[in-house]
This record gives sequence, structure tokens and C-alpha cells, in this order.
Amino acid sequence: MTPRALDRSGALPLWRQLQDDLVARLRAGEFDTGFPGELTLVDEYGVSRYTVRQALQRLRADGLVVAERGRQPRVSPAADVEQPLDTLYSLFASVEAAGLEQRSVVRVLDVRADGVVADRLDLEGSTPLVYLERLRLAAGTPLAIDRAWLPADLAAPVLTADFTHTSLYSVLAGRTGIRLDTSREEIRAVVPTAAERALLECGPEVACLSVHRQGSADGRPVEWRHTVVRGDRFAVTAEFTAGDRRPTRAVTAR
Repeated sequence: MTPRALDRSGALPLWRQLQDDLVARLRAGEFDTGFPGELTLVDEYGVSRYTVRQALQRLRADGLVVAERGRQPRVSPAADVEQPLDTLYSLFASVEAAGLEQRSVVRVLDVRADGVVADRLDLEGSTPLVYLERLRLAAGTPLAIDRAWLPADLAAPVLTADFTHTSLYSVLAGRTGIRLDTSREEIRAVVPTAAERALLECGPEVACLSVHRQGSADGRPVEWRHTVVRGDRFAVTAEFTAGDRRPTRAVTAR
């Protein structure tokens, strides 16, 4: 087999050239039926296995392939859900907009006190809070564990709502007139706990993202939310225009 052309005299490292070529082939749909293994790439490009592993490590870090030790690399699954990055959004609406059935299993809906959350909502530590915990499903498959806290003096009317197939924000607006107008989110990669893995039905090779959100209405914090979402189904990217520091459009969330 004649190796695919790489510039061995150029300044760009071989692993980077290999990475770039594999990305181009991925985008062209060349690997839709299967991604080649390490030894196949060694033969195809005439490079060392170490070079191949360096390129695969970058592809894995970019979420383009899943390459686990001792297993054949494979292309990451296509995005499930499209979600805006720079605006207030509803996971319920995002899942439904993707043409997927959205359903929730309500695990807890009650009133409780939580000093840490109260502090994040600028409240006294013993303030009663409405707590809603749901397992969110998209097309019948677990997508996220969603936990939300709201001041009980504002949100008590939602305690009798059925959240099996509706969004918290629509219920909150319909029953209290409160509509969130600003929010701040922090998204981090996390290793899910054993209990979270069991709920999300994901194996040890699947990472998760932790999303913390503080939502406000008319300048008052009214929601603290923590969502643990499967990393193999959820990603956020954005497009930027020249001279603009803010993202103009979210592209995918899978």
C-alpha cells in the first residue's frame, strides 16, 4: 500500500498533519461506516503507532472520535439536540425542537431548606425552597439529571404541577407570572458518580458535563439549577463574527 502523503520535511509535526487529514476525511463522510484502527492508520500513512496515538488523542479531546484503550476507535455519534448558547433556553424546548420526544421522571418535588443554595439565591440560609429533581429523557433514553431550587414564596404554585411532559419555565410563567430574563451558567466536565451513571445508563467510558445556572427575573435571583448531562449526547459550540466577542449562534448540543 502506498502511504497517504504527509510532508515529512515540513515544519508541521506529522501527528498534526495526520490529525488534519483525518478531520477532513471525517467531514467528508469517509468514516461513516467505521473508523480505521491504529494499525490500519500506521500502514495507511506510513507513520509510527506513537504518531497515530498522538493524532487520535487530539481527535478524542475535540470530541470527534471515541478512542478507548484496547478498543477500535469509532466516530462520535451525531448531535441529538440543537441549543442556543448565548440566550436563555429550555432543555425541554431544545429536545422537542430536535424532533425528539421529551419526557421526565420526577424523582423529588418538595419544599426544603438548603443553606448553600439559599446563599446563591441571596437568601437567608433557612429560607424554604421548592426543590424539583427530574431524570430528563430524550427519545426514551436518559439524557440528564436536572435539579432546580426556587424560593418557595414565589414558586409554591408549581408544587402541584405534573412535570412529566412540560417545562419548569412554562409552568412557572403560567402559575406565577414569573419569567426569567437573565441567567449565568458555568459548564464543566465531571466524572459522574456511580449513582448518576446508573440513572443515566452510561458506562464508565462516558464522561458528563455539569451545568450550574443562576436564573433571575427583574433583577432578583429566582432559580438555582444543577444539571448533569451525558457528554456523549451533549456538546456546545458557537460561531463568532470578526470583531464580535460574543457568540452569534449556537451550533450543536448532542
